[in-house]
Amino acid sequence: MHSAAIAIGSNLGNPAQNVRKAISALRGVGDLTAVSRLYRSEPWGEENQPQFINAVVLISTTLEPRELLTALQEIEREMGRTPTYKWGPRIIDLDIVYYDDISVDEPDLKIPHPHFRERSFVLVPLAEIDSRYADATAALPDPVGLQVLE
Repeated sequence: MHSAAIAIGSNLGNPAQNVRKAISALRGVGDLTAVSRLYRSEPWGEENQPQFINAVVLISTTLEPRELLTALQEIEREMGRTPTYKWGPRIIDLDIVYYDDISVDEPDLKIPHPHFRERSFVLVPLAEIDSRYADATAALPDPVGLQVLE
């Protein structure tokens, strides 16, 4: 079995419901070993769009990294994600934050996620469920910008 962290985000339709639906769908990819609370965050990168709802889950899976990416993309498609533009609005976004302790650097798959330590909407929920990242949140410029939904 492999351990992975998956970041979840949504800012279209009913974002909280979309995140919960994605969490449920991830149960088909492996065993969820931890689920963060839901957080409301300001958009990152492209600021002229609705706020996001974010969460992070830890999953135990038999899937290899490429297979996991394919499974996440299939969940996104099934939930109605359509291409927009970089950092644009989305009904659902699923990203591999880390996968075991390996590194992958391919054009469409980078593990660990190259920007997760800069993004409070990923790092704060991750630190909530994975104590290895608790100290990393102190380096964030403004982790207070998040609001806990539940």
